[in-house]
Amino acid sequence: MPTSALSRIDLNLLVALQLLIEERNVTRAAERLFITQPAMSKTLQRLRDLFDDELFVRSGRELVPTPRTLELQEQLPEMLQDLEGLVKPREFDPLTDSGVIYLATPEFIAVQIVPMLTWELSAEAPGFSLSVSSNMENFPEQMRKGELDYVLGVDKKMSREYVVTPVGGFAPAIWMRHGHPLAGEDLTLEKVLQYPFIQYFLLLTPEKLSPAVETRFDRTIAKLGLKRKKFLITDQLMTALNALKTSDCLMLSTVDDLKAEAEFYEIVRKPYPPELEADDFIPVVLFQHRRTQKSPMHEWFKARLMDVVERVRTSY
Repeated sequence: MPTSALSRIDLNLLVALQLLIEERNVTRAAERLFITQPAMSKTLQRLRDLFDDELFVRSGRELVPTPRTLELQEQLPEMLQDLEGLVKPREFDPLTDSGVIYLATPEFIAVQIVPMLTWELSAEAPGFSLSVSSNMENFPEQMRKGELDYVLGVDKKMSREYVVTPVGGFAPAIWMRHGHPLAGEDLTLEKVLQYPFIQYFLLLTPEKLSPAVETRFDRTIAKLGLKRKKFLITDQLMTALNALKTSDCLMLSTVDDLKAEAEFYEIVRKPYPPELEADDFIPVVLFQHRRTQKSPMHEWFKARLMDVVERVRTSY
């Protein structure tokens, strides 16, 4: 696009021209611009130089527009309105606007919030699309490139180019099927480690699913010189829950999350053995890149997401 002519234009001159067209009087136009009459006369001369046209000729106390000015009179209002719209913050109307939000979150979080979120967004923003993924392997870079808008996951240290909003958290627990030999007992670390585990990756799925991949639990018991047997390693939630229901395996999960799923699969939740020194609360946050912080669409979605998350949390 050629910009050589535009680079010479002071946009304030166009505003002044519009007022001169409306008032046909230098003094009244100056009053509306809150400048002096001599300053307005200089502005008129700059306009004449810019357009290489007299623009107005004096007739008594009034200014009579030239044919060039009459042409500009037809074009200026719409052009100035477009320019104002260009710099004015755009409002987002969910009922009429369209857009796509890319959200990444672990499956065990997604199954709790996305159904309610989808139901409400489909009614409030019919032209809206929500893309949900559990791929969080390199989410800071994905957010920087615009491939992701929001990430809901465990808190971690981030650079200042990211905005981090706390949304709550969860307490870890050991899950087992109803009727498991440990279901009616107080857990000890010795009893727990007698049984194989299903390793479901709740939050971050490694590049390769392998028993060698260590979790926070593995590192904690390793300090005691202990390790556990991992019978099934998966990033598929329903696979993990079905295997848990039909075996004596144990699974690390949370105390309060996935309530409906836990009831359906008849899962018993037990707190960690007291001798295991582990975090009793794992904070969950919403990550976003600063590039979306002032976007009306993104801020609208964030408010809706936070509202749904809060209602899901308080329902347990």
